[in-house]
Amino acid sequence: MIYPVLLPSLSESFDLTLTTAGLLVTLIWVTYAIGQVPSGVLADRYGERTILTTGLVIVTVAVSLVVLAPTTWSLFAATGLIGVGLSLYPVARITALSDLYPDRIGRVLGITMAAGDTGQTVLPLIAGILIGLTWQVGLVFVVPLLVVVAIAVWQVLPSTVSSNTARTELSLQRARTVLRELYHPTLVIMAIILFLYIGVLQTFSAFYPTYLIHDKGFSSTAASALFSLFFAFGIAAKPLAGVAYDVIGIRRSLPIVLGGAIIGFALLPFLNGFWLLAGDTALISSMLGSGAITQSYLSETIPPEIEGTGLGAVRSSASLLASTGPVLFGAIAERGFFDEGYLSLALLMALVTLLTLRLPSETE
Repeated sequence: MIYPVLLPSLSESFDLTLTTAGLLVTLIWVTYAIGQVPSGVLADRYGERTILTTGLVIVTVAVSLVVLAPTTWSLFAATGLIGVGLSLYPVARITALSDLYPDRIGRVLGITMAAGDTGQTVLPLIAGILIGLTWQVGLVFVVPLLVVVAIAVWQVLPSTVSSNTARTELSLQRARTVLRELYHPTLVIMAIILFLYIGVLQTFSAFYPTYLIHDKGFSSTAASALFSLFFAFGIAAKPLAGVAYDVIGIRRSLPIVLGGAIIGFALLPFLNGFWLLAGDTALISSMLGSGAITQSYLSETIPPEIEGTGLGAVRSSASLLASTGPVLFGAIAERGFFDEGYLSLALLMALVTLLTLRLPSETE
């Protein structure tokens, strides 16, 4: 999530329009989405420790290449590689946690996601300050941190490799089996919910700092602070959402989590001033709790024998469709419809809430 903070500086350095800047963010999410199907298969076959460590190494190399990029094309290529590395993380994380904590997946996943939001709170704020030197400095500082995390993951996680090769082989027959299991009304609705939710999250996060700078008149540091605040509230929202899922289920917990975002997006075009926007950012950040709910629900709904591959397929298809959001929003904003774009995000969150009511109250 450092990229949105860097986007105005990247646009200036590489002469990007809002549309091409949106395309840069979209590229991360496209490669991130495509990589989740093979990452699920590979996690089933080679174990979560290997896949998570590999992903961190790829991201480390890719970030270094972005910093050294001499041309726009090399910037896009290195950015795409970041998405590839990131794609190896989400499925392996969820399957590892569901194996370790099968009876408390909502709580545990919520705490884990909150830990991620701690980084997403602190790192963009640091990047926003370091941009005052150069945008390269605002990004390269994460490289040693990624190296440390990769070493820690390899040392801490157990080596769990499936002994059942039939469950993990890459074959057409397995693909048919996975698709047949996933072609269930509940999972189809969940895929649509994920598509809309991820699209809104990616779109909002991609352009929020740019919107604050260009339309609200904030400095890059103040914009970075508000952007970090969005994830800071997620630190509390995700564990609470995970507990709510475990206690009252998805049909009651998800609408509560999304309600604040609907109001926040609707108010955003009409508010000015740091503290008013800080309060509105807090409202919007309630949507971050959705991840703990939807991922927990999917991990319990998808049959265990295809959990990694199936979860990868659902997340990949939803993320791939959602990745078009930033570039489309960039094109809309470039034509002077920034505010209208955020009002449309409120409508999409309302649609997600309505779809939630179509889900069964308990997994079968």
